[in-house]
Amino acid sequence: MFTNPASSRIDEVVEILTEEQCWNLLDRCELGRLAVVADGDPEIFPVNYVTDGPHVLFRTAPGTKLERLSESPRVAFEVDEYDDTHAASVVLKGVAHRLTLQSEIDAAEALALESWIPTLKYRWVRITATQVSGRRFARGKEPERYRASREEPGA
Repeated sequence: MFTNPASSRIDEVVEILTEEQCWNLLDRCELGRLAVVADGDPEIFPVNYVTDGPHVLFRTAPGTKLERLSESPRVAFEVDEYDDTHAASVVLKGVAHRLTLQSEIDAAEALALESWIPTLKYRWVRITATQVSGRRFARGKEPERYRASREEPGA
């Protein structure tokens, strides 16, 4: 039976995160990337966010993000974190909608969302997760691409 030596190496350095681990990472971070599709083209926006149960919330101003979300509410949302030894990434897929009920807006305002950009953003958007997945990677030097015993061309 053929075994791929690269496969065992991948298993050693890549860990699939549980849903709980994914949400813990989402809870720890404050900057994510919102991916939307509009007119057949993908667009990605960095956003400050906060979690609330199985939801990700962010504020925005009128403009491209809100227009794209009204055209196509299915989104992906990605966050990552890293240090000297490990890196992790979580991708959440879900449905985004703008909060319009005052009770929802008031509840969102009570969350600890801090924007990194000094602009006013009054429109709240909630992403309801339909799927969440993540991976954790051990960081290190990339292995040799070819066997060291490979003969040099022309030898």
